[in-house]
Amino acid sequence: MSTAHLDSHAIATLRYIRHSMESAASIAVPGSAGIVMGTLGVAAASLSVTPGFDRHWLAVWLIAATLAASAGAVLLLRPASMRGISLRGTPVQKFVVCLGPSLMAGAVMTCVLIQANSLRLIPGVWLLLYGAGLASASVSTTRMLLIMGALFAILAAPAFFISHSLQMLVLGLGFGGLHLGFGIWMVSNGRENKI
Repeated sequence: MSTAHLDSHAIATLRYIRHSMESAASIAVPGSAGIVMGTLGVAAASLSVTPGFDRHWLAVWLIAATLAASAGAVLLLRPASMRGISLRGTPVQKFVVCLGPSLMAGAVMTCVLIQANSLRLIPGVWLLLYGAGLASASVSTTRMLLIMGALFAILAAPAFFISHSLQMLVLGLGFGGLHLGFGIWMVSNGRENKI
């Protein structure tokens, strides 16, 4: 056997091993992402009950959601790229494929409910679909996202039946409190990248 043949076989074997490891790997969700997203959630909840801004609660929450999603994506992808895992690799793809449909459903349902002038249903829909998305995304991470998703779903149930001001409180508890709580717990327990 020639040296060139052995080298090409070794390279092919290493590629196979690397691909297998990336396929089996899970993506790490950093606690810092939870803290940033939770802080934005608390700010949105506070602003959406402030006189003068309360009529614009939907815009406040949509801006906060955009900022939180952007910050969360950057903080989520940074450790993966630092470890040399391809951003198009299997763990990232699994996470996006699991979380994406629920987020897309939330965007579509938001548009439908705005068109139907049923704004009071939006907080419950957001909490429920985000919780379902987190539970699905736990497939490519760990059980912690499943627990968090279940808590979001539990918060969603009363959100359909309570007053507007209480809905803002429940949104704040979910998108602010749960993200902050889990993020702080992860960082303080040395689990910054191990959810």
